[in-house]
Amino acid sequence: MQNYNIYPIRAKKTLWLILVLLPLLILFFLSLATNKKVPEITVTSITGETIELYQEKNKFTIINFWATDCPGCIKEMPSLVALYNQFKGQGLQIIAVSMSYDPPNQVLNFTQKNNIPFPVVLDLDSNIARSFENVRLTPTSILIDKNGKIIDKVIGELNFNKLNVLLKEHLDSKLL
Repeated sequence: MQNYNIYPIRAKKTLWLILVLLPLLILFFLSLATNKKVPEITVTSITGETIELYQEKNKFTIINFWATDCPGCIKEMPSLVALYNQFKGQGLQIIAVSMSYDPPNQVLNFTQKNNIPFPVVLDLDSNIARSFENVRLTPTSILIDKNGKIIDKVIGELNFNKLNVLLKEHLDSKLL
């Protein structure tokens, strides 16, 4: 009687299933991560302005989590200001959210000294950071399209070349 070993056949089937299913699962989870809607939160800026994090009138929104003691945040802030000044008339909104550990007086001093033209919000109770999957690292930027969908979450400094390309896709090209 001949002994057939069926294990190599099972191993091939298992390997095939893994090779087919793993990429599908990865794509599924990536689509979940990038197609989330912005949490419906109303915040108050340091100037007293009430702001909804997503507003239909905006074609593109950047929510930038930052801190006054973060070297990367300080480095990218002038570029965010320039970007905002260039595209605010075309539907760009930027909201800077200072981290809960950042002393409010330091945030106020920084925004005044650097003439930050977009809304700055104090996240004193970390509620905003928790609403975006518990943001802890700065800078972290949440990029939101005109439909209120999160299209990217960038941890670390923004790549402004890539961001300019993205803005051209999302903003009115006649105005750019």
